[in-house]
Amino acid sequence: MHFFDYHLPEHLIAQHPAAERDAARLLVVRRDTQRIQHHIFRDLPELLSPGDLVVLNDTRVLPARVVGRREATGGKWEGLFLRAIETGLWEMLAQTRGYPEVGTAFVTDTGLRLVLRGRTADRHWLMQPEAEGTPPELLSTYGHIPLPPYIRKGREDAGDRDRYQTVYAGTAAGSVAAPTAGLHFTPAVFDRLTARGIGTARVTLHVGLGTFAPVKEDDPTKHAIHHEWCAVPQGTVDTIRDTKARGGRVVAIGTTTTRTLESAARPDGLRSFCGETGLFIHEPFEFRAVDALVTNFHLPRTTLLLLVGALAGGELLARAYAEAVTCEYRFFSYGDAMLVL
Repeated sequence: MHFFDYHLPEHLIAQHPAAERDAARLLVVRRDTQRIQHHIFRDLPELLSPGDLVVLNDTRVLPARVVGRREATGGKWEGLFLRAIETGLWEMLAQTRGYPEVGTAFVTDTGLRLVLRGRTADRHWLMQPEAEGTPPELLSTYGHIPLPPYIRKGREDAGDRDRYQTVYAGTAAGSVAAPTAGLHFTPAVFDRLTARGIGTARVTLHVGLGTFAPVKEDDPTKHAIHHEWCAVPQGTVDTIRDTKARGGRVVAIGTTTTRTLESAARPDGLRSFCGETGLFIHEPFEFRAVDALVTNFHLPRTTLLLLVGALAGGELLARAYAEAVTCEYRFFSYGDAMLVL
């Protein structure tokens, strides 16, 4: 498998976002000429062509991280909301000392009381919140932004609730991680895209923790790929078809958008879609919907890196990452971006 691992100096892992969203750097990788160029993200409209279509993942990040203590002992505890199950219980990843018994109560630093009611087969906790409300309602009141552990060990700062969310996030909250390529967009960038004759369309994919799971197999194609819920509305399908009929390109913003569109394009061509996808994109792969990609720099040995390599080509992508490291681009969720043309 071409380009699947690389060395990254720790100081290049971005701990804070760029001062302005669209001031992040943008590494441009051109497949036709094999050239690599350096830009700023706000240059994106000029790097695309009139008639192109930018497709965005409009998921909203849940404040899914909760921090607190065991009610009885005061022992430290923290959890990450994954999903609600039919009984109303919350499936969570949780950490605390020991092995708490069913019935143990926990209280968050924001005042939410939860009781352990069981565990799943893969040892996720099943927790019952005692306050009334839907998970998005309760988490918006009691939760913290679920920053990945490589950003300040997951500890939220005052600006994260705004900056770890895209400016175009919709009302459907369901992600436990941001679609990070979209964090660089601003209203000014959208205005310039429109002025240049570049359209936008939306899909939704709720990002799950499996996105970041390292691939441990020597043959990465044997990795058990995670599933995520996504949706492609008919209006987006129609817009993509019109774009391609006119000779325009479909520019996916992020690996999540790419996975969503390519899932909807299988098996018989692009159509509206709503449901879970288990699509695993790696070389070799026939892209049926996506022509270009905006993406952040990804962790080594992850399926996200394999996806980008399937579009860019492993050898070219390896050169691009080596260039980014040499030029000290900022990596991962709050880092800089790459445009694959």
